[in-house]
Amino acid sequence: MAQGKWPIYGEIMGPLVMIGFGSIGRGTLPLLERHFKFDKKRMVVIDPRDEDRALLDERGIAYVQEHVTKDNYKALLTPFLKDGRGQGFCVNLSVDTSSLDLMKLCRKLDVLYVDTVVEPWAGFYFDESADNASRTNYALRETVRKEKRKNPGGTTAVSCCGANPGMVSWFVKQALLDLATELEIKHEVPAVGDREGWAALMQSVGVKGIHIAERDTQRTRKPKPFDTFWNTWSVEGFISEGLQPAELGWGTHEKWMPKNAKSFKKGAKNAIYLEQPGANTRVRTWCPTHGAQYGFLVTHNEAISIVDFFTVKDQAGKTVYRPTCHYAYHPCNDAVLSLHEMFGNGGQAQKTQRVLDEKDIVDGSDELGVLLYGHDKNAYWYGSQLTIAEARKLAPYQNATGLQVSSAVLAGMVWALENPQAGIVETDEMDFRRCLEIQRPYLGTLKGYYTDWTPLDDRAKLFKERIDTRDAWQFKNVLVQF
Repeated sequence: MAQGKWPIYGEIMGPLVMIGFGSIGRGTLPLLERHFKFDKKRMVVIDPRDEDRALLDERGIAYVQEHVTKDNYKALLTPFLKDGRGQGFCVNLSVDTSSLDLMKLCRKLDVLYVDTVVEPWAGFYFDESADNASRTNYALRETVRKEKRKNPGGTTAVSCCGANPGMVSWFVKQALLDLATELEIKHEVPAVGDREGWAALMQSVGVKGIHIAERDTQRTRKPKPFDTFWNTWSVEGFISEGLQPAELGWGTHEKWMPKNAKSFKKGAKNAIYLEQPGANTRVRTWCPTHGAQYGFLVTHNEAISIVDFFTVKDQAGKTVYRPTCHYAYHPCNDAVLSLHEMFGNGGQAQKTQRVLDEKDIVDGSDELGVLLYGHDKNAYWYGSQLTIAEARKLAPYQNATGLQVSSAVLAGMVWALENPQAGIVETDEMDFRRCLEIQRPYLGTLKGYYTDWTPLDDRAKLFKERIDTRDAWQFKNVLVQF
């Protein structure tokens, strides 16, 4: 799409407040300018660091150098969110700020809201006094779902609308429809909010589970120095989630559970967690370009929200079908080295941290999709293959990873403007076709691939393993246990 031909999706009539101006905030800014009408004099960016303030100053956008905290968030944000007439919009792209509290404040003030993760206040991820169950994304998500049940409807707040969680939930539905067509299963496309219809369709297709399967191959001009943590998106965010327990939505087909696995005692009880950090837990998975690979089982909200959405219950309320779902992430090689170094030092994060931007990276791509497995076609990956070269041409201030996130934020904002009274929603509950229509121009190659690969391929040739040869898609075979 040629420059200057970008569609305008709507107008933000009130103030526009962006919390956080890290790599994703910088990347989201030009997309807001392209696709929305808004008064830049009524936009404000709040961030404790000012490295990229020049980008705001040259645009005439106000900047406030401040930490948003549990003690000051109401007093700090309310004057900006209620500045003048029109409905405002809060775009929360920060760390160490409670998504739930900010969401509740925005809805009270009739301000639209979007974020990319259920984020807690500072200290949550590293609270040594808390047990591991309370440090999970399952626990964080339950707080938002509880608020949704307590206060249904009202001003729209879109929860967890980045690449993943977020975009991948839209991929799951498209992949499911592709499979149903390929397998010649008679079906109608369920309505947007028809949770039971979507779940029944997935059950009929025979999907046993879903990997959020990602491979980041972006490379830098210079090698990573010792005692530094490099990543292609927020280092703080990756370390925080990487040190949470490994966590996954737990399918009804599973026959085996790791010895250090724990179930949840409250809520939907549709997930388990392991008593070990996710970024130090390996699983076997597959992506189209490089094939079979190890990924890290890092906890993500979508692992829980997707299985929740696709659960089938009988008339008595008993669960009769639920897929397994988890993240299987191979970050860029520099991030893998950074994790190895960090865990080798007792999990102590390096003090020098860097997000690799489009100027640092020479080549590579981010291949992010969903691998639906266990059906009669074995496995089907559907997703985005976006190169750094394509990202540079499409939008400034971001690499391939960042553009997959920022374009999902854009889609979530458009959907919220078009559905301003939808209440608190997760991306599984949104119109996936409309959201992908908005996001598609920024995703590079968007397509599906079938594969015959299973986690049993080339196993137990040199070393005997505890595997289940009767069902290739048991988590026992996916988890790396050596």
